Amino acid sequence: MITISEPLKNSQFSKGITYGMTIALGYIPAALAFGLLAKGTGLSLLETLLMSMFVFAGAAQYMSLNLIALGTGAFEIIFTTFIVNIRHLLLTASLSEKAEEDRPFIKALYAFFITDEAFAVIATKEGTPTSKFILGVGLSGYTSWVSMSVVGYVIGAALPTILQESMGIALYALFIALLIPAMKKNIKIITLALTAALLNGLFSQIMADGWAIVCATLLASVGIELLFRREEVRS
Repeated sequence: MITISEPLKNSQFSKGITYGMTIALGYIPAALAFGLLAKGTGLSLLETLLMSMFVFAGAAQYMSLNLIALGTGAFEIIFTTFIVNIRHLLLTASLSEKAEEDRPFIKALYAFFITDEAFAVIATKEGTPTSKFILGVGLSGYTSWVSMSVVGYVIGAALPTILQESMGIALYALFIALLIPAMKKNIKIITLALTAALLNGLFSQIMADGWAIVCATLLASVGIELLFRREEVRS
């Protein structure tokens, strides 16, 4: 019988893996759904695998599938992904202040694995998180997301053709399912969603669909943020 030695069991990396298991389990349904939708969108298994490996951002990957389905160009997809993921700059900057000092290369390495969920787990841990602990947490989620994306794709490939072609509808249903709960709680999100939808409808009449989404997202986000900040100052 194989047993884990005490030093390894108590290592910071092993503790990070243990802490990250809850994230790994939570990623399974979302990653499976992404793999299924990627298959329905027309991506190959290799493209699906590489997107999960190198992008590793659920919301951005789902949005990319939508843009790919619309025939959007590569630059628009990359730019939109950057906007969606720009919050990670703040997350990793904050984590860098809390974590132990280490070489820039090591910090850059584990920064890649930081997601919203990983940040929440690491930031709420008592004491100063070590680099090995952060890597353990991040790798747990990363391994789950990448592997389950592939599994989802394989499952999608086994579905009847008519179901594969209908997966594109599921993508929009997923976006609606993610948006509705947030809209119920926050008038700001309702205003943002409606403004972005209206602007996208207008812009799509005069520019490519990809750029319409990019411009609508940027203008709505900046405009609504400024509007609500102005209201907060007044009150």
